[in-house]
Amino acid sequence: MTIKFVTESKLRNIFLITGLSLLSIFSHLSLAAPESSVQSFWSESNENNTSIIEHSTWQTLLDVYLNNKHSSGINRFDYATVNTEDYKRLGSYLQQMQQLDPRAFNRTEQKAYWINLYNALTVELILKNYPTESITKLGKSFFSFGPWDDKIANIQGHELSLNDIEHKILRPLFQDNRIHYAVNCASLSCPNLSSAAYTSSNIHSQLEQAAQLYVNHPRGVAFEDGTLKVSDIYQWYKEDFGGNDKALLSHLIHYAEPPLAERLRYYQANIEYHYNWKLNQP
Repeated sequence: MTIKFVTESKLRNIFLITGLSLLSIFSHLSLAAPESSVQSFWSESNENNTSIIEHSTWQTLLDVYLNNKHSSGINRFDYATVNTEDYKRLGSYLQQMQQLDPRAFNRTEQKAYWINLYNALTVELILKNYPTESITKLGKSFFSFGPWDDKIANIQGHELSLNDIEHKILRPLFQDNRIHYAVNCASLSCPNLSSAAYTSSNIHSQLEQAAQLYVNHPRGVAFEDGTLKVSDIYQWYKEDFGGNDKALLSHLIHYAEPPLAERLRYYQANIEYHYNWKLNQP
């Protein structure tokens, strides 16, 4: 999950000309269209291949370090207690994933692969830089708002960033707005890091559950003094949720519990947006 897809030079020019804060800049920039060449390379699949990609190592790490019973309703990853052996296991898992050619698998298997890879890479980034207050403090460039443009994976000779995985592969190839509820940015306002690794057999139910949990949690959708306040995700990616407020409300109503759905159904005022980038740790 990211809030930008712009070149560093463009960001620098905007920053110098306007004097806006980085957060303000990123909140107002629209995402650029994914590069067609990247889409074309990763668009291949083998629908006759029924083999399964193994994610048991990732699942074991989630079982040990992810608290999915936190009183806040937000899953918390205990970065501080990850031991050396498990850190190495995470690295080995990521190496194994990068040695695969996801194009050799069917499309559903690919979808689970890319989501798990994104989330595991994000956890590794935090662990490499821990302690940190927020993922937004990371990034190799001086102008970076987080590490999303840093090349951190190499698959089939292609260096990929988290932005590449999300905006050049997952979003354009799968055309499923529920992906926004699956990729995790290690922040409190982000949809939960799932306690179960995504697989081809559970991915639909997992995405449906992730959407329901987020829409029905205050960080996703809430009314404050009669005003509807929703996550910035719905602003950054409004085109994925229909492109306008009416379509967005329809999406939220679909996943909302009855009392919330009823309020959303008759809401016609302005929508406000918010986001908390604090790290999703205990």
